[in-house]
Amino acid sequence: MSAYDVIVVGAGSMGMSAGFYLAKQNVKVLLIDKYDPPHVAGSHHGETRLIRHAYSGSPTYTAMALKADKLWQELEAVTNQRLIVRSGVLNIGAAESVNLGNKMKSTKAFGLKVDRLDADEIHNRWPGVRLPESYVGLFEQEAGFLYSEDCVRAYRQQALAAGARLLVNTPITCINVWNSGVTVQTLDGTYHADQLILSTGAWFSELDSVVQLPIRSVRKAVAWFKSDDTLYDSTRFPGFTFGAEYGGFYGFPSINGSGVKIGRHDAGQTWKPGLPFEPFGHYDQDENDLRQALEAFLPQAAGQVVRGAVCKYECTPDEHFIIDHHPEHDHVFIAGGFSGHGFKFASVVGEILSDLTRKGTTEQDISPFALSRFQEGDQNE
Repeated sequence: MSAYDVIVVGAGSMGMSAGFYLAKQNVKVLLIDKYDPPHVAGSHHGETRLIRHAYSGSPTYTAMALKADKLWQELEAVTNQRLIVRSGVLNIGAAESVNLGNKMKSTKAFGLKVDRLDADEIHNRWPGVRLPESYVGLFEQEAGFLYSEDCVRAYRQQALAAGARLLVNTPITCINVWNSGVTVQTLDGTYHADQLILSTGAWFSELDSVVQLPIRSVRKAVAWFKSDDTLYDSTRFPGFTFGAEYGGFYGFPSINGSGVKIGRHDAGQTWKPGLPFEPFGHYDQDENDLRQALEAFLPQAAGQVVRGAVCKYECTPDEHFIIDHHPEHDHVFIAGGFSGHGFKFASVVGEILSDLTRKGTTEQDISPFALSRFQEGDQNE
């Protein structure tokens, strides 16, 4: 079979989710991926991703995060698999932080269960945290983390069960967009569809002949450090984010003795497809940056590195997403530029893409993610 209603190029977190929601609506959908998802060549590996609801930017994010959470719960129910752990998430920063202040506003607007704690209250609740007196925290009680690879795997299983077709280890050689549809060529065959979804993550630059996006791919390092599980085990310690003068960091409690996992949200090395993707430890800062943060904030989690990994961010100039149709072709849809904070939204982004292809609209407000904002020079929060 070579003719479909929709072809999805890039079947990672967003693409696989879209494939499921399309197939669930009896849409004839073909998913094509360069690798075999879940895999280690994109942005979804490394076992876990935070899911939180309080955002400092547009209220669109909080609304979407809440809908995404509901859809993750539905996926858990249909697969009978635990995908979400409600560990809570502790967001730490200087008391005068604008980011924390704006997050607090969003918690009130959406009625989220969030506690504002000073440094002493945080230390009393979690003795493994050490903070300057000038720091405060926002503890999101109903936040936590997702098992990211299991989430992608679950969507894959459900998409195939609903009738989607998936081609893995299948690089795209050419995409032609016509007024009446699209043609996607691979080494193994040529496929046609009425509509096309592009969700290739850090690999969007390979599609420059189809659409040119302001997306920069960045190599990111994460590591698991040997830690005191009486302090940092996932049954008693939350996910976390914290900002310091030397960077912004995020992390996870020790899960079944794995050690505390931490990554740095800013910094990283620019990468392009075709260039070497260096393993963890190639750069001194891979470990040093993370260790510095742990020694400052979670000192008893700064043991030896148990494991290191590298993954990819695909960053837009303003770190907001791109979810839109092609600027010249209304039957081609784009989902990219998730800038290191997108995985939690994969469920709702998949539903949005399904709605856009089937109905031409979505109940979610995606106006902040319009591609035209870059052409207009509007890159503000």
